[in-house]
Amino acid sequence: MAKLVSVEEAVGLIKDGNTVMIGGFMGCGNPHKVIDALVKKGTKNLTVLCNDGAWPEFGVAKLITSGQVKKLIATHVGLNPEVGKKMNTGELQVELLPQGTFTERIRCGGNGMGGFLTQTGFGTIIADGKQVLSIDGKDYLLELPLKADVALICGNKIDRKGNVWYKGTTRNFNVVMATAADIVIAEADNVVELGEIEPENVVTQGIFVDYIVDGGNA
Repeated sequence: MAKLVSVEEAVGLIKDGNTVMIGGFMGCGNPHKVIDALVKKGTKNLTVLCNDGAWPEFGVAKLITSGQVKKLIATHVGLNPEVGKKMNTGELQVELLPQGTFTERIRCGGNGMGGFLTQTGFGTIIADGKQVLSIDGKDYLLELPLKADVALICGNKIDRKGNVWYKGTTRNFNVVMATAADIVIAEADNVVELGEIEPENVVTQGIFVDYIVDGGNA
């Protein structure tokens, strides 16, 4: 059963040098209260997996601006000029992946798979250093799983057992990331009682969630 903790207790679980997955798309669906507390705590040398660097001073962008991220694995970063600036000065390593590859690598990590085959990126710098397999006369890249020490996700309604319902497009990468980390911390816009989310509306099952932060009262 997931445990309801304070935002300070939650970020205390994240250590210097951890690999952290953060759900969201352009900041939509980021766990904003947890991110703010992580910035305040000053945890450093993080490897962050997030779809993007968000908008300046919004969501995950705050961690980048504060210099707490040593490496960002993402699918695009053009919305946040700070990412390019830190790349050019050598303060931040950035690994860019095709969006489908990014998601599927995380899914493989969550499902215990050894990787997957794709033609996306073949013949480009994306293929550098990767194993190529030929199947039925076609060449494919072997893409390996992605996992994390901690995943930070956010849901609109989360019950006290950790079952999550997402509103609209906020579900984005939160769903797959909840499966692929040793510790999953879920920030709730609203903490509700068991049964208030209809079973068919549960998107992330509570078995994946270790800790809940009440974002409305963080």
